[in-house]
Amino acid sequence: MSMPSWETLRQEVESLAARYPKKEAAILPALHLVQRKLGYISPEGEKFVAQVLGVRPVRVREVVTFYTMFSQKPLGKYHLQVCSNLSCTLNGSQTLLDYLREKLGIEPGETTPDGRITLSTVECLGACDQAPCLMVNDDLYGRLDKPKLEALLASLE
Repeated sequence: MSMPSWETLRQEVESLAARYPKKEAAILPALHLVQRKLGYISPEGEKFVAQVLGVRPVRVREVVTFYTMFSQKPLGKYHLQVCSNLSCTLNGSQTLLDYLREKLGIEPGETTPDGRITLSTVECLGACDQAPCLMVNDDLYGRLDKPKLEALLASLE
């Protein structure tokens, strides 16, 4: 992922902030933007958002550490997020997670050595009717079983 200039990013964050009555209200969208552009939220990215929005750095840090959608370290090219909520667990998400752990050789929160895949668990993807489900980057896949998961992984090659 190519690094945009901080000045370009500043202009984009300021444009976002202009949509809100108070700059602080743009913390979430600004962090989403930084993560999308940089791949994760670094300490430098946190300080940048705080400075542009005119808030204390600790306020941005609180947001980054509260929401699991923000990563504080680089993610792989493919971010697999396995739902661990009750509906998915009762329908086999733990079996899928165990398969992924074995197949990829990593634990949730880790990235494969080649940097291709990051594995995570999430509390809920909001698709209980499609349990068990997971997301690959921004795409939701539901009603998964081991053969469907194998095919999905093969499509990422």
